[in-house]
Amino acid sequence: MNTKRVFTTFKRHYAQVPLEVFGDDPFKTLISTLLSSRTNDSTTLVASKRLFKVAPDLKSLRKLEVKTIEKLIYPVGFYKTKARHLKKLTGMVDKVPKTREELMKLPGVGRKTANLVLNRAFKIPAIAVDTHVHKISNMLGWVHTKTPEQTEKELTRVLPKKYWPDINRLFVSIGRQFTSKKRLEEFLKKSKLI
Repeated sequence: MNTKRVFTTFKRHYAQVPLEVFGDDPFKTLISTLLSSRTNDSTTLVASKRLFKVAPDLKSLRKLEVKTIEKLIYPVGFYKTKARHLKKLTGMVDKVPKTREELMKLPGVGRKTANLVLNRAFKIPAIAVDTHVHKISNMLGWVHTKTPEQTEKELTRVLPKKYWPDINRLFVSIGRQFTSKKRLEEFLKKSKLI
């Protein structure tokens, strides 16, 4: 595996992913990641910032009505469902949980979201596999998998833990820059990674 060269190259070509602006804030990381499902990052960023102006923490979000949340997060995909999830979530916890198991009990939180929150907000090593991580890991030949879930399982087996914190942000950044399979392949070949 050419792990070191891949990470060095990807760091050199890194362009910040919009939702990283919420950094290590567990609440903002969780909520913005929930909103990002089926929505592009720039739309999610605008909606998240609008929501956080009114509700910068769980306590203030808990006070909002579902209809108000809907208006604040529109036009994210499935905004009505996400507004209900956010409202329900605020009644379940007083602070963002620090384990995958507890995070995944929250409405709308799947494995990828849980891993992203653990990794970004709490600095707990976890691999959040989205379409970019799945596609690029397969193109590099690190895994030969059909689903993001299989990719996560395989990456946790083959990828040294020191790389776990960076894989999502770097692979997402590269995937966003090279949007077609052809352009991505050209970049990986030009960089002598495949």
